[in-house]
Amino acid sequence: MKRLLFIGLLLLVVLPIGYYYLNPSRHEQPLPVINPVDVQEEMVDPEMLRIGKGHRVGTFRFENQDSQWISQKDMMGKVSVVEYFFTSCKSICPIMNTQMQRVQRKFANQPQVGIFSFTVDPEIDTVAQMKRYATAHQAKVGQWHFLTGAKSELYRLARRSFFVLKPAEAQNLGDAGSDFIHTNNFVLVDKQLRIRGYYDGTNPKEVDRLLLHMQQLLDEPQ
Repeated sequence: MKRLLFIGLLLLVVLPIGYYYLNPSRHEQPLPVINPVDVQEEMVDPEMLRIGKGHRVGTFRFENQDSQWISQKDMMGKVSVVEYFFTSCKSICPIMNTQMQRVQRKFANQPQVGIFSFTVDPEIDTVAQMKRYATAHQAKVGQWHFLTGAKSELYRLARRSFFVLKPAEAQNLGDAGSDFIHTNNFVLVDKQLRIRGYYDGTNPKEVDRLLLHMQQLLDEPQ
């Protein structure tokens, strides 16, 4: 009888510990909620620097590669990854979108994951051009959106919502002749449209970390 009691008490101690370590997502540290004051000033529209807490992705409406209008409402209730790029880029963008393909493969069957790739060169990146680029990257319809629209609105969103565009530091350093350069960052956005992290989209190890954090957000209780 004492032996059975001892075994029972041992199981009560061991089983919860085993479950804890075999389910690392259950004991991850909460991800930070990032506000304008938490990022480099040069990345942020000056008006946004007055905001302390409570930042969320603002309103937008752009056309995707399938001629569908996509807005911030399509991000609500999803874990989203955001980037800025342009299809004629020959430097970091091909690397970034090879890594973004990893994100899509990992969560291809997860309807609560969205990928949003905004162009910085809408004059070249028309809907038709975005469709060609999306097809070349095996973009899943309804999950990976390549978005184009008015340049001023695309740039405004980058500097007021995602903080991934900064003024060009010298002549000819801008994106496609612009006055701004985009970063190599992927932005992680949660289901409430809050920024939860930045990750170097050219670094596979950083993208590994992004994949873990995406799963962590998916596992969070509603």
